[in-house]
Amino acid sequence: MKITILTIAPEQFEGFFRDHVIERAIALGRLELRITDIRDYAEGSFRAVDDSPYGGGAGMILRAAPIADAIRAAKVPGEESMVVLFSPAGERYSQKTAVSFAGADHLILVCGHYEGIDARVFEMADHVCSMGDYILSGGEIGAMAVADSVARLLPGVLRPESLEEESFTRGLLEYPQYTRPAEFEGMSVPGVLLSGDHGAVSAWRREKALEITRKYRPDLLEDREDPS
Repeated sequence: MKITILTIAPEQFEGFFRDHVIERAIALGRLELRITDIRDYAEGSFRAVDDSPYGGGAGMILRAAPIADAIRAAKVPGEESMVVLFSPAGERYSQKTAVSFAGADHLILVCGHYEGIDARVFEMADHVCSMGDYILSGGEIGAMAVADSVARLLPGVLRPESLEEESFTRGLLEYPQYTRPAEFEGMSVPGVLLSGDHGAVSAWRREKALEITRKYRPDLLEDREDPS
């Protein structure tokens, strides 16, 4: 698949290409990642991409024209593209959304900045996503999160078994994980994990996944047919 990120801060992505998952997905030919500077589509010698809001107010708003032109330029004739904008008003991003996005041919992720994007650009969006109930200075961090969460789902990037029991995959948080040593500062690895009894280990993991989910994210159990 292809992911194109539209941003006014392309320098923020310089190290992102060295992220293990992204680097592996590109090396395997599963992912093509492009970073596009929205300023390349702004008019004038100063390439201004923002302006003050109509009606007054603090801050600046990203202008519609440069973003709209960047979106149009990113689309390839005959190719299905999905345009995603980031906004606190959007649907909260989830693992379910990541799985849906991973099936797309081309994601175009539009990063807002300052006080937001001219509302007319939203007419070009297929999805509007919120990364949570908090405010970021720009959409770049959200775009990285989406790109990473989608890339790791592409065939061959991770081992299939690594994805099977992750948090949210089955509507639960993941069970606790341990590695060597078996004793650390007076704390021991649960004996069942050292027993070699695969049935007992599986039952323990399910019990702990339910326990952790009830403690930290009880809302996840509300939509499960079998919350026990």
